[in-house]
Amino acid sequence: MHRRQKPSAPEHKRDFAAHGGALSMSHNDTRSFFNFSQLVLSAGHLKSPPVLKHSKITYFEVEILDVQSKKQICIVDKIPPSSTLLDVKHKFHKACPQWYPSRVGLQLERNGPYLKDSINIQSLAVSSIITLYFTDLGQQVGWTTFFLTEYTGPLLIYLLFYIRLSTIYDQVESTKNFRHPVVHLACFCHCLHYIRHLLETLFVHKFSGGHTPLKNMIKGCAFYWGFTSWIAYYINHPRYTPPSFGHRQVSFAALAFLMCEAGNHFINVTLAHQNHSGLKACFPSPTYNPFTWLFLLVSCPNYTYEVGSWISFTVMTQTLPVGIFAFLMVIQMSLWAQKKHKLYLKRFYPEVRRKAAMIPIIF
Repeated sequence: MHRRQKPSAPEHKRDFAAHGGALSMSHNDTRSFFNFSQLVLSAGHLKSPPVLKHSKITYFEVEILDVQSKKQICIVDKIPPSSTLLDVKHKFHKACPQWYPSRVGLQLERNGPYLKDSINIQSLAVSSIITLYFTDLGQQVGWTTFFLTEYTGPLLIYLLFYIRLSTIYDQVESTKNFRHPVVHLACFCHCLHYIRHLLETLFVHKFSGGHTPLKNMIKGCAFYWGFTSWIAYYINHPRYTPPSFGHRQVSFAALAFLMCEAGNHFINVTLAHQNHSGLKACFPSPTYNPFTWLFLLVSCPNYTYEVGSWISFTVMTQTLPVGIFAFLMVIQMSLWAQKKHKLYLKRFYPEVRRKAAMIPIIF
C-alpha cells in the first residue's frame, strides 16, 4: 500500500488560502449582490432632494398697464404664489417711486372694482402672466388721520364762538346780554359729542390700514367745520333766544341727547369687540347692556343713536342751523345704513330679514 503523503506546510497553506479565499470572495459577492438588489428595489421610493422640490415653484409675472392708454408701465416679475396684492404694490413702488402703494389702484378689468390689498395673487392667476390696470388714486391719508382732523375742527371752532371773540361778536352786546343756561349746556353737549368721537377713533375703532383720497377729507372737513361755525354763531350770539317751552324742553332734550350718546358709544364698543373676537360669522347680537337691545329692531343702531343725538340737540337749542344739519345727517346716515343693511342681508339673511336698517318699525 502506498502511504498517502501529507502535503507540505507551504502547499497546505496555499490550498487552504485558495479555498478560504474562494469562500470569502463568494460571501462578499453575495453581500454586494444583496445590497445592489435592495438599492434597485428601493430606487422608485426615493424622494427628490429639497433643492429640486423648491426649484419647481412657479413664479408669476404681473404686467401693469395704464387704465386710460393701455400702455405698459412696467412688469413686476418673480412674484411668489403666496404674495398679496400689497406685495405687488410695494415692488411696483420700487420700480416707479413716484407712486407709493396707498395711491395705487389696481383692477383686473378697466371698468372693474379696485382689488383689495389683502387678496392673494394666486387667486387672480389664469396663467403665469397676470395683467392688471393701474389708476393713480391721488394723494391719500389714513383713516385715523381723516377722522381726527374731521372731529378736532368742530371741537375747537365751537369753543372759539363760545368765548365770544371780539372779532366775531360786538363786544358791547356781549358784555350786556346775559347768557341763558342752555348756551352753556349746548357747549357741554357739543364738546362731549366730538370728544367721544375722538376717543373712539383712538381707542375703540380699529382700522385695517386703509386709506382715502385727500379730497374726501377736505370735503368732510368743509361740511363739518362749516356747519359748526354756523351753529355755534347762532347759539352763542348775544341775541340768542332760548327755547319756547323753557326749562322743561331743554331738560328732556338734554336727557335724550345724553342717552343717545351713551347708546352710540356702547354700540361702537360692541361692534369693535365683535369684529376682533373671531365671531365674524354671526350678526352682532345685543348684550346685557340695555343700550345694545336696539340690535333687536335695527341692523345699524349706531346710526340711529347718531341721528337721535342731533335731533335732541335741535330740540334743546331750537335753532334753524342745527335743524338743517340734523336733517342732512338723517339723509346721510340713512344712506349709509341702507348700504350696510344690504351687506348684512347677504351675509346674515335669517337674522337680519325682519330688521329695519336704521329707524325701528320702518322696513
